[in-house]
Amino acid sequence: MNAAIEQLDEQVVTAGDGQEGVDVARRVKPSLVIMDLHMPVLDGWQATRELRKHPDTKDIPVLALTAYDSSRDRSAALDAGCNDFDSKPISMPRLLAKIERLLNK
Repeated sequence: MNAAIEQLDEQVVTAGDGQEGVDVARRVKPSLVIMDLHMPVLDGWQATRELRKHPDTKDIPVLALTAYDSSRDRSAALDAGCNDFDSKPISMPRLLAKIERLLNK
C-alpha cells in the first residue's frame, strides 16, 4: 500500500497503536490519517475522537479502514469523526480514489 500512496506524492508515517497514532499525528500534522479501527491501547474510534479534540489535528481528514464491513462499524466510524470508511480486503483503486478525494487531488 505504501508504494501506491507514494504515487500520490505523499510520505507515509506509521504507528503501532492508537495512542501512538494520535501522538504521531499531533507531531507530524499529516495531510490524511488512515485509521485502523481495531488497534491496541486506543481503538480507531477513540483515536479519531482524540484527533478531533485537538486544535492541531481536528481538521485532518480521517479514512477509517477495517476488516469488518458492518453498517454498525461504518456508522460508529463516521460518528467518531472519520470522513470516510473502507473495508478489507483492500481494493487499491477504490482506496486510492477515496484518498485522492479526501486530499482534494
